[in-house]
Amino acid sequence: QAQLVESGGGLVQTGGSLTLSCAASGRAFSSYAMGWFRQAPGKEREFVAAINWGGSSTYYSDSAKGRFTISRDNAKNTMYLRMSSLKPEDTAVYYCVAHGQSTTDIVGARNLDYWGQGTQVTVSS
Repeated sequence: QAQLVESGGGLVQTGGSLTLSCAASGRAFSSYAMGWFRQAPGKEREFVAAINWGGSSTYYSDSAKGRFTISRDNAKNTMYLRMSSLKPEDTAVYYCVAHGQSTTDIVGARNLDYWGQGTQVTVSS
């Protein structure tokens, strides 16, 4: 059973940093593009960042650009999201996804192949 499991969420103060991890198991996700989405209470799920299968190309939402860094270690079947300068509006459940091979496959897809269960990030003011 292919599975994505997020970890690293928690409570952090405004301006702080947090690193999320997404561990993949059950298949080799090294051939998939991967990314992060988030959903805040009462809001629609939104794209945050994506990385292509080899890690050579990344893409960020405007809100994440300059503050978040996505990376992956295919040898460990793990993807990361380093978040810094966090703001209260970053509070959300963050989901790991896998789909296609390129960052555009993640951003443009209506239905993504794999989703994790989510990890809560709360930024206090």
